[in-house]
Amino acid sequence: MRFVSFSSVLALCFCLLGNGCSKGITRTTGATVFFKRGNVVFGKAERNDFQPVTSKSKIHVDDIVRTSDGASINLALIPGVFVQLSGNSEIKIEDLRLTKDGNETAGGMLDRRAQIRLNRGRIVSLFSQSAKNASKFGITAGQVKLKPDSDCLFCVWTDGTMTRATCGRGEVNISVDAQPLMKIAAGYFSQWPTASKEPNAAIADAGAQMDIKTALDVELELLDQAAGWQNRRAF
Repeated sequence: MRFVSFSSVLALCFCLLGNGCSKGITRTTGATVFFKRGNVVFGKAERNDFQPVTSKSKIHVDDIVRTSDGASINLALIPGVFVQLSGNSEIKIEDLRLTKDGNETAGGMLDRRAQIRLNRGRIVSLFSQSAKNASKFGITAGQVKLKPDSDCLFCVWTDGTMTRATCGRGEVNISVDAQPLMKIAAGYFSQWPTASKEPNAAIADAGAQMDIKTALDVELELLDQAAGWQNRRAF
């Protein structure tokens, strides 16, 4: 009996320790394809191993996604982070992970992270912050780092030398090298390299105007696709 009692106590200790450790169970995940138009491929660049994207493809960390001229792809990176990659564009998935409460009776999501790098072209991003749990999302393009911390719709374009960020709704935070943090509000844009330290009105730039028009058109598409996807899947 003494042995059984000790074993029970030991098992209880391991159980409690296990529950404590499982409070932050983190796993990597894959981006879900909402829709694709034209020739879009994904794979590992270092292996030169690319395959066509289909509706069933799962795009994971370290994958490159490339679109040809006239093509596009809509993706759900994580719940609340939806993007459209335009034609002649390329991104690299740098981080996709979910952290869930290990308590099976709770089942809550504690943290969600997505980080991508835009190597060339244009990407529209729709970020929706949940009131119940934190989502962290960032895009890097050259030396420019963009990070929304509230609901936001924004567009990033780069040709590898110049980068432009335009905000359609909400507000997005921008950091460039050691420069002070900049916030771009709806209807404004900034591009680099530049001597300007403040965002400019998008109405003053044809490229920024096109970014906003594209973003607003894409927003409706992403919202419609996201609603159907989230109804089919519980996170």
